[in-house]
Amino acid sequence: MRVSKLRWTALILGSVLSAHAVAGVTQFEVLQEQPQALQGRVFGASGTARKIVARASMAVDPADARNQGIADLALGARDAQGQVRAQADVVILQPQHPNGRLLVEVPNRGRKLMGLGMDNAPAQYDRLAEAGDAGDGFLLSQGYTLAWIGWQGDIPASGKGSPVGIQVPTVAGITGPSRDEWVFTAQQAAAQQIVKLAYPAASHEGAQLTARAGLRDARTQPTGLSWRFIDDQTLEIQRPASLPKDAIYEFTYTARDPKLLGLGFAALRDVAQFLREDGSTANPLARDGRSSITQVLGLGISQSGRVLRDFLYLGFNETAEHRPVYDGLLLQIPGARRSFTNERFGQPARNPGPNSDDLYPVARFPRAFEASIDPATGRTDGLLQRCRATQTCPRIMQIDSEYEFWSSLASLNVTDARGQALALPAEVRAYLVAGSQHFVMADAQAKAVPNCRLPDSPIYAGPLMRALLVAMDDWVSHGTEPPASRYPQLGNGGLVRADSKQLYAGIVGLDYRGSVVPALLTDGAPGLPRITGSLPLLVARTDADGHALQAVRLPAVAAPRASYVGWNAKRDDPRGLCTQTGATLPLAATRAERLRTGDSRLSIAERYSTPGDYEAAVRAAAWRLVLQGLMLPADAAEAVREAQVGTLARLGKR
Repeated sequence: MRVSKLRWTALILGSVLSAHAVAGVTQFEVLQEQPQALQGRVFGASGTARKIVARASMAVDPADARNQGIADLALGARDAQGQVRAQADVVILQPQHPNGRLLVEVPNRGRKLMGLGMDNAPAQYDRLAEAGDAGDGFLLSQGYTLAWIGWQGDIPASGKGSPVGIQVPTVAGITGPSRDEWVFTAQQAAAQQIVKLAYPAASHEGAQLTARAGLRDARTQPTGLSWRFIDDQTLEIQRPASLPKDAIYEFTYTARDPKLLGLGFAALRDVAQFLREDGSTANPLARDGRSSITQVLGLGISQSGRVLRDFLYLGFNETAEHRPVYDGLLLQIPGARRSFTNERFGQPARNPGPNSDDLYPVARFPRAFEASIDPATGRTDGLLQRCRATQTCPRIMQIDSEYEFWSSLASLNVTDARGQALALPAEVRAYLVAGSQHFVMADAQAKAVPNCRLPDSPIYAGPLMRALLVAMDDWVSHGTEPPASRYPQLGNGGLVRADSKQLYAGIVGLDYRGSVVPALLTDGAPGLPRITGSLPLLVARTDADGHALQAVRLPAVAAPRASYVGWNAKRDDPRGLCTQTGATLPLAATRAERLRTGDSRLSIAERYSTPGDYEAAVRAAAWRLVLQGLMLPADAAEAVREAQVGTLARLGKR
């Protein structure tokens, strides 16, 4: 077999790290390197970019106090030095002239999303192959070195950059209870379904399949429901005609061979530290005997934002020398949840929503950054307790969509288990993007969604994310105070009950039903958990247009042509919410039109007498955000241009 010169060179350089190499990473093997990535595209003064696809081999010491929180680590197979081994995929993009900042995105189910959220990139961003894949190239043109470090151990780890995962050992011979859950959508409406279990079954005895019509309904085994093992990790399920298409199916069984999934947290710690501190030739970011990286920022979007909340809580932001690994973290759309990762038989991909996965333990105490008391146990804890004890807390920005208040328990970031106010710590800033749904891309337009009452919300958070990245950089580099939090809290009057009469009064057509996904408490049973209660939840107070108060209003919301909200009602369920979806309700064109329908919102003609008035309103809103540090000048100018050509509101076809 022939091996390229590049690969031989990578193997030689990566085979043995220098005497000063960072503990944890034992080999950094460059599998592919493109000196002129993205078809040689030039990113302004930062030049072209090189792309590196690598594999980081790690040795994790079970005796190290920083690792002792990793579930079942003591049971893992060890090498001759008593270490547990893992291999993480790593992908890096570095411009010719880097600014010294490493921006690490925690991959979302192995995917790269930061370009979709900050570079106005197209859907094919994950491949990072063609010049256009980088969108407008904001991140590279600013000089950031971009990296993705594999952490999720239950997705395939290819070593080729997509998906970006981690290979972790299993603990052979260990068995225990496990539960899988499925909701078969309209697109999967066949009566017979073939599904994969998260873990192989140790035994077929005692396995059980139940179904629920909805989250709070009783589990049943109706006539027509049947199943069989195809093999130890594959089931065939026959669905009964009597249940709705989005019924919840739960399978409980005795599983075997759990994976040491908590090693993913060690990878996010050790690989980032290696790239920042190792000066040997094994580190592709090292130059002249030292790393080109001076500071590290972390980014997590949705699932990976929840993972970074776990990373903080479990105390992984600490090097062996007791320094912080990440100087700053940007957590986008995690709400008040964490992840189901660091558990025996964990399932990191679980995604709680309006009618699925809500009984997985992703919202356990503590939920807030600030410490509070758990009434059930009397324990005091918070997400920052461990890093405060070791003085390794990073600066933190959390950016939530409005959807997170309706479906991801976001009010529990600023209220305790009794519904009392909790302050945001000095290390934390929080921002709500008014009118936004869970995640959209830069080219989003309001569009119809199957089984949802209204078109979805196209409010794109990218301009805010870019401004906050710059603010975070200044915060960690120079101590410059970032923009003040814009987040609904009890203290600023921004939170109300979901059934409040103050919400959406007089807005005809919005079909508000007072629904919110509950914060359920369970008995913690590993088989079929039982609901024991719920926590008080609050949502964002709104104005006469239905837009959230105490939030960041991007120009399309600040100078509206429609009402944008972070939730969307289901057509066929009187209290149901659509998953990860917001809603758009255009304003009436004229006063006569709104009076005819009984709509309380001012019409477009009443707000903007001429197109110039609308443009002026957008310009004022955009530059107000610039002055507040919540939008960059280039994005403000782009908002004004979109207002001039009529694309800012993104209402799509009417």
